[in-house]
Amino acid sequence: MPEDSTSLPIYERVEHAARTIRARFSEEVRVALVLGSGLGAFADDLEDSVAIPYDEIPGFARSTVEGHAGRLVLGKVEGTPVAAMQGRFHFYEGYSLAEVTFPIRVFGLLGVSSLLLTNAAGGINVAFDQGALMIISDHLNLMGVNPLLGPNDARFGTRFPDMSEVYSRDYQEIAVEEAHALGMELRRGIYAALSGPSYETPAEVRMLRTLGADAVGMSTVPEAVVARQMGIKVLGISCITNLAAGVIDQPINHEEVMETGARIHETFKNLLRRLIPKLQ
Repeated sequence: MPEDSTSLPIYERVEHAARTIRARFSEEVRVALVLGSGLGAFADDLEDSVAIPYDEIPGFARSTVEGHAGRLVLGKVEGTPVAAMQGRFHFYEGYSLAEVTFPIRVFGLLGVSSLLLTNAAGGINVAFDQGALMIISDHLNLMGVNPLLGPNDARFGTRFPDMSEVYSRDYQEIAVEEAHALGMELRRGIYAALSGPSYETPAEVRMLRTLGADAVGMSTVPEAVVARQMGIKVLGISCITNLAAGVIDQPINHEEVMETGARIHETFKNLLRRLIPKLQ
């Protein structure tokens, strides 16, 4: 078990976690990934990899959701050193947003400059089929809380970070180009984040559509906000694993989310292999 550091201020706890990771993987990591529900298999194919269970990293919480393996895998993709989270922490699991975003702060102190956030999402835009991949062009934070609430340590970044370009336009263009090279259609859309864990009602989905959302989920936004505060460029990709309530007349369940993630994982992995070396 790692040495207890819970009594330390947040910056020192983040430093402690970063030192623990560096002791296990000496390469300079510039690209990090957070792999959402059903998408974690990508990390199994990293070259020269080292896997660290979250319970061996001071300050990391525990993944309690099916489809989130709960490991940080460090390795290479086409020669590019990466850190990949096989599963994330969610607000709905009872964690604070400081705990949810703790790994992002650790990535920043490790020297990560590019962050690829992935998630499983419900499709609101009827143009998106189940299994489609959507580039996040912007987001709606409807979780009712912001990860930057509370005291601010200026070593992490400014108190009032600009959010006019949370998701890098340059990275979006790269993603579209690489998808086209693979013969894939990759559309852009707005991701709405709610707290969960219950799925949205049909009335809530109609509200989200009115607000301009194309997809809905229960993650990603807190991580993106903290990454931007720390000056990390972000690319977000949603896998439309199910159609949201009211879009089709049938119940929604987590098994469907997992099945869709498994079905598209080869397509997803091929895209990431091409993308990651371009995000340095």
